[in-house]
Amino acid sequence: MYKTAIDYSFGLFIGGEWIEKDEKDTVLNKYTQEVFAKTAATEEQDVKRAVKSAKEAFSKPFSQYERYGVLLKVAQLLRSNQEEFARAIAEEVGKPITEARGEVERSALTLEISAEESKRIHGEEIPVQAAPGSENRKAFTRRYPVGIVAAITPFNVPLNLVCHKIGPAIAAGNSVILKPAEQTPVSSLLLTRLFEEAGLPKGRLSVLTGKGEDVGPLLTSNQEINMFTFTGSPKVGLLIREQAGLRNVALELGNNSATIVHNDADIEQAAKLVAQKSFNNAGQVCISVQRVYVHEEIYEEFLSKVCEATEQIKLGDPLEEDTQMGPMIAEEEAMRVERWVNEAVEAGAKVATGGARKGVFYHPTVLTNVNDNMKVCRQEVFGPVVAIDTYREEDEVITRVNDSDYGLQAGLFTNNMSFVMKAMDGIHVGGLIVNDTSGYRVDHMPYGGVKKSGTGKEGPRYAIEEMTEEKIIVLNN
Repeated sequence: MYKTAIDYSFGLFIGGEWIEKDEKDTVLNKYTQEVFAKTAATEEQDVKRAVKSAKEAFSKPFSQYERYGVLLKVAQLLRSNQEEFARAIAEEVGKPITEARGEVERSALTLEISAEESKRIHGEEIPVQAAPGSENRKAFTRRYPVGIVAAITPFNVPLNLVCHKIGPAIAAGNSVILKPAEQTPVSSLLLTRLFEEAGLPKGRLSVLTGKGEDVGPLLTSNQEINMFTFTGSPKVGLLIREQAGLRNVALELGNNSATIVHNDADIEQAAKLVAQKSFNNAGQVCISVQRVYVHEEIYEEFLSKVCEATEQIKLGDPLEEDTQMGPMIAEEEAMRVERWVNEAVEAGAKVATGGARKGVFYHPTVLTNVNDNMKVCRQEVFGPVVAIDTYREEDEVITRVNDSDYGLQAGLFTNNMSFVMKAMDGIHVGGLIVNDTSGYRVDHMPYGGVKKSGTGKEGPRYAIEEMTEEKIIVLNN
């Protein structure tokens, strides 16, 4: 039985104050499709006010140790309020409550890591004295914050991906203007309250809600913003890069993640992980498994085990403890996935299991007899669909993995070290995960892709490098 939703209403957060607005946007509970929150709609003057406040805050001292203290305090508060945050995520995304709790814990860890990294920002000595004529000189580098960072985040991981942008930006000494996804802004607004409670100086964080097509251009056209960090679609990422001009841009733009299962793999473990990492958050994860290439010698056994694991996934109310997969973010997205699967079937693909839609739900689906030019293989499905095909030779499968516009992460199940070495050098991705799927990530590792998967890295240490500028100081004695 569905529990009564908490009713949230938020204004904009600018300069340390909550600003109420007459115009409000609604946030739906993705399971019931009922309104459970209302958020303010940003206008041009709000962006200007946020930028002015951010600039004023940036001009005031905010030491590395002070940044450390604030970020650590927010991490502690987040853990203390885990259940409220998890519930908000479950309602606004449709993510099962057990997954949502995991996201809250990861978010706290991301802020904790960012806090630690705030104390480790450093440069290095440059041996300029090794150059003829510079024997009496000494040189070193230092890193300085870029200034004002605009962070634009997606709907699928609405708390942790916000923390991956706010945490490093504040740790580096910047001011941040956050624009969360309009479908899922509640958890980030609750997080903002924790930053208030933790004593973050006014103006160091502003949160502007509203539709992306309205707020995005207001941010990119403001020339006082020094950097943009964005996670989302390649189409929007390209637009931001074009509008940003010479300003810094970090982009994480998705994938059609491939995983290889070689003939010496632990078939049961590989099948279990592929089923898990294909359908968590209804497949709405950038590194969700989408393409699986299985050695022909083990294909039948692997397929049987994947289908068995997939059919055991329980769909339902995200707030129920035993739910393993909730709805998609919107019915139109479930309908899009349905169209893509039907199109693949018309072109010869077979549905091994799943293949049905009910409203906002699309059942976990395994496709076989696919080819690499089908949308379900070529583009990013961003839904609960995995396509499984066979291969025979190592070089063949590496070529097929690389035959993609994307290159975020890939997985490889094998104990053959010569194949691992070949794949390590040959597969063109930002991360190769051995004996796990493409869906593996921990929050302190460097995370980012190549090709149309984007530019720049996340992970607090690496994001701080993106959000700072290096300066060399040369001393002449």
